[in-house]
Amino acid sequence: MFYSDSRNAARLLYRKLRLNWIFSTSTFVGNFLIALLLSYFFRKIGYEPDVNFVFFISILAIGLWISEAMPPFAVGIFIIAALLLGFSTDFFFEKTMPADLYVSTWTSNVVWLLLGGFFLAKGMSMVELDRQLFRFTVRSFGQKPELLLLGLMMTTAIASMVMSNTATTAMMVSSVIPLIQLIGKRSAYAKALLTAIPAAASVGGIGTIIGSTPNAIAVGALQEKGVSISFVDWMIVGFPSGLLLVWLFWKFLCKKHDFSGVVLDLSLLSGGSGEVDPNKRYAVIFTLAITVLMWLTEPLHGIPVAATSAIPIVLLTMTQVIHSDQVRSLPWDTLMLVAGGLALGIALVEVGLAEIVMAKINNLPLPMLLIAVFFCLVAVMLSNVMSNTAAASILVPLSLALPGIYGFAGPVMVAISCSCSLLLPVSTPANAIAYATGLVAQKDFRTGGLFFIFLGPCVAFIAVMAWAWLMF
Repeated sequence: MFYSDSRNAARLLYRKLRLNWIFSTSTFVGNFLIALLLSYFFRKIGYEPDVNFVFFISILAIGLWISEAMPPFAVGIFIIAALLLGFSTDFFFEKTMPADLYVSTWTSNVVWLLLGGFFLAKGMSMVELDRQLFRFTVRSFGQKPELLLLGLMMTTAIASMVMSNTATTAMMVSSVIPLIQLIGKRSAYAKALLTAIPAAASVGGIGTIIGSTPNAIAVGALQEKGVSISFVDWMIVGFPSGLLLVWLFWKFLCKKHDFSGVVLDLSLLSGGSGEVDPNKRYAVIFTLAITVLMWLTEPLHGIPVAATSAIPIVLLTMTQVIHSDQVRSLPWDTLMLVAGGLALGIALVEVGLAEIVMAKINNLPLPMLLIAVFFCLVAVMLSNVMSNTAAASILVPLSLALPGIYGFAGPVMVAISCSCSLLLPVSTPANAIAYATGLVAQKDFRTGGLFFIFLGPCVAFIAVMAWAWLMF
């Protein structure tokens, strides 16, 4: 926590002095030297040069992701470029590998699936379907504070299964700001709303493959291993796990705070602009229904979800719901980060570094059950100080090398645990959005963050192990 705060303070100071490039450059050089030093000692153990090279790239990438010397997506690009330079040329090693091994991550099924999800989310936002969902929640759950809080959390969680948690949080938070201003920002209910909504958005993303980027990374890594997980397969474990965590957090908030004196006037809540073309709204609803139906029925028709992800791309642009300007605003940087993370995972497995690390872990005098739980705890702790996508990129390939059923369940556990990082305002973009309102302090996130640090890995382990035994 102190590291994160001091890092941000340093960055703000450099920005104020217009010396951002000095901060970024010096941090990069520092990480490079640290990675070089650690690699020097690692090389003395006696592993092959290609193992040492991937170790160096991994340590450097972890350092860059944690320190944010460069944007996370740029680290993803750097990883692919470094792996291509090392293994697709003869500059470093006599034996080369085909460039497609790492570049093909750009055309991974996971990347196409995420892209289809981005188009759906943008289309829903363009025709204000997201706000319609919010107003439906308000009408359904009424003015009782506890029930309205539950309704807003569940709506946020479900919406984040098809939209990005950032967009969902931004929509929900902006909609309840008038209500918070009415009851007062010091109200316990206001604090509960501004911590519950980002938590529900992050944890709700566990429900589907496209709901959270770590989910897609886990599915992509398992696919490389020859294990195919369909959209429905993931929802069997992800959907109930996400909603259970949201419900448990709601119960926790209701016990922690006293809402008995809260009086709500929902007439002050913001609505939409009312200027949406109804034909475009129907087009989005039709596209959403067809796409989700195709994803859910993949076992029946056999068309991969990556192929059906073209449906929203084609239909929403053809019906003019999404124009070229909106396409440019899609989170392409996330796709770059995912591609880089998948490439790093392939390299860790290809040179045998993942198996080396896991062999050391397996030699510890601990049962495999505790090792799996340890991975979950590391995932949630690491995700609190760095991008959860980056954390998943590091830990998923390692957990893939666990023996037996744990090699299948491990990546899924890690992915779910990575979505439970809510300790700091910088832990997730959803938290940052709530914090940026100025109506909630950093300390207000700590209770919920600690709640998910302990409960998230427990739910992930129990749910995924039960699911894994059913699957195999």
